[in-house]
Amino acid sequence: MKKIKKGDIVARKSHKKDIIFYVERIIKTQKEEIAILRGLLERIEADSKIEDLEIINKKQINNKLKRQNQKIKERIKQKEENYKIGIIERRETRLGQKIVTGKILHLDGDKRYSQKSYNYYKKIGLDAIVRNIPEYKQPRVVYQLLKMYNPDILIITRT
Repeated sequence: MKKIKKGDIVARKSHKKDIIFYVERIIKTQKEEIAILRGLLERIEADSKIEDLEIINKKQINNKLKRQNQKIKERIKQKEENYKIGIIERRETRLGQKIVTGKILHLDGDKRYSQKSYNYYKKIGLDAIVRNIPEYKQPRVVYQLLKMYNPDILIITRT
């Protein structure tokens, strides 16, 4: 069995490998080694005994990524269909109505999830500004960013 190290992609056997993680760091105690884990696809942080972890191969990771991307595409398609139906119904009652989404300012302390959120907003066509700002700095900069971007919606994601 291959020794698990920092950076490995793993899943927890005791949780039926439901979430894929990467190993952020390993803490050695007198009794055992504990891995600090971050979700690869989901925003989650966990810990686990090394013995409970299993390394996930690239094929499994790619399959999981494809399934997640397919779910996102299906959600987008469903929302588009609902939006089109809504437009048709509104046209019958209010001709010329234009629907505009608000500008989003999203602050996130995790660089990977900042990028993931930005890509998701872009994919579904939302007007979003995503800034990766460490959580401890967010209270100090939020007012400046609100003044600078004047968003309609503010999202602050914390772990």
